[in-house]
Amino acid sequence: MLKINEIFYSIQGESSYAGWPTVFVRTSGCNLRCTYCDTTYAYYDGEKLSLDAICNEIKSYSAKYVCLTGGEPLLQPQSLQLMTSLCDLGYFVSLETSGSISCKTVDKRVKKIIDIKTPGSGELDSFLMENLLYATALDEFKFVICSEDDFFWAEDFVKRNLSKNTNLILYSPSFKAVEENWLAKKILLEKSPARLQLQLHKYIWPPESRGV
Repeated sequence: MLKINEIFYSIQGESSYAGWPTVFVRTSGCNLRCTYCDTTYAYYDGEKLSLDAICNEIKSYSAKYVCLTGGEPLLQPQSLQLMTSLCDLGYFVSLETSGSISCKTVDKRVKKIIDIKTPGSGELDSFLMENLLYATALDEFKFVICSEDDFFWAEDFVKRNLSKNTNLILYSPSFKAVEENWLAKKILLEKSPARLQLQLHKYIWPPESRGV
């Protein structure tokens, strides 16, 4: 059983899977309290569902992509089994995680989107450095940039820890806190290895709606 906050069908707004119709499975519970969190409703609310029930609902949508998000999915060990089951069913599966919990046993077929917390998140140093050892060619590292200090902190982290890593590096402006064009210019001026990422879903859906 997994405690699930919601399951919904929408457009993927982040990562290299951005733009694809995707089924989102949002688990309940999070061990962090980021300053910019836009899913605080997932901290506690949810209901227990069996893996079969979750898979059956996913199958009701005509999507090839499934995103396990939260909260923090890895707080619930059965998330690992769910991801493996979905991969076995032929889905492209991505996991959104803070990297504050070990990713060692995540199925290697899953694309891990690891959100490394910058100082502006209020959760600096929550990332487990050992997770760098478990990264595969599929995985991507995301940094939410809240300020110029965050930008240079991320640049330093990338230089020290990811410079020899071929994984995709994503810089995302904290929504309505940092201007998108400012971050784009910063990436160009500083010759950053990062890819600019906008939260596409926040531009195509009104705040009260995440999809169909």
